[in-house]
Amino acid sequence: MSSFKKTLMQKGMKLMSDPRVMKMMQDERVMKAVMAAMSVPGKAQSIAKEQLENVAKAMALATESEVKDLRRTVRKLEDELSKMKHEGGEKGPSSKSGTKKSGAAE
Repeated sequence: MSSFKKTLMQKGMKLMSDPRVMKMMQDERVMKAVMAAMSVPGKAQSIAKEQLENVAKAMALATESEVKDLRRTVRKLEDELSKMKHEGGEKGPSSKSGTKKSGAAE
C-alpha cells in the first residue's frame, strides 16, 4: 500500500507542476469544488454517526459516549467509596450501620 501511495503522490506532484493544471487550480470555482470533495468523507462520517446514535436511542441502547460517561462516573464513585472506607477505618467503627439496624427492628 505504501508503494501505491508513494506512486500516487509522485503522479500528483507531477500533475500539479503542469501549467494547465496550475491555471485551473487558480480558478475559485475549482478550488471550492476540491475543498467540497475533500470534506465529503468527514461529513459522511458525522452523518453516519448521528444516524447510528438515533437508531441506538430508538432501540433504547446506550451509545458509545454514554457508556464512556457511565464508566467515568462509576470510576469516580468507586474512588469516593474507597476514600470513605479508608477514612472510616481510621476513625473506628461507624455508628451508622448500628443505628439503621436498631431503627428497623423497632
